[in-house]
Amino acid sequence: MSAELDQLYQTIILEHSHKRSGEASQDVSSAGERSGVSHQYNPTCGDEITVRVTVTGGETPTVEAVEWNGEGCSISMAAASVLAETAPGLSLPELDTLIEHFRDMLRSRGQVTPDEEILGDAAAFAGVSKFVARVKCAMLSWVAVEDAVKHAASKTV
Repeated sequence: MSAELDQLYQTIILEHSHKRSGEASQDVSSAGERSGVSHQYNPTCGDEITVRVTVTGGETPTVEAVEWNGEGCSISMAAASVLAETAPGLSLPELDTLIEHFRDMLRSRGQVTPDEEILGDAAAFAGVSKFVARVKCAMLSWVAVEDAVKHAASKTV
C-alpha cells in the first residue's frame, strides 16, 4: 500500500472515530417490528456495541437504517460508523457480500487488496488486518449488524 493511500485510510478512520455516523443519542437495545438488535462484547479489549438494524419488507428486503451505541477504541467505533453510513439502502444479499468482503480483507493479514468499489470507506481498514489483535475491534459492529439483520429479517418475512 502506498504511503498516500495509507495516510488517506488513517484519515478516514480518525474522522469516523470522532464524527460517528449512526451513533444514536438514545438506547438502541429495543427492537421494533421491522428491526433487530444485537449486543456484542470483545473481552480482549473491552470494546462493546449494541446495534439496531431496521429492514424494509417486501420482495427484496433492504437495510433502512443502522443505529448503534458503543464504547471502545477508535478502530471499533470508526468501523461502526462506516458500516452505519454504508449499509442503508443495501439489499440483504448486498449487505452479506459487503460483510464477507470486509471479513476476508481483515482475515488476510494484509495479503488481500481491498476492493474499494465494493467496500467504499470500509477499505480503510485494510491496514488493521496486519494487527491480529485489532481485527476483532474492526469486526465487532459488523458481527453485530449481521446478527441484528437475522433477527429483523425473520420479522419482515
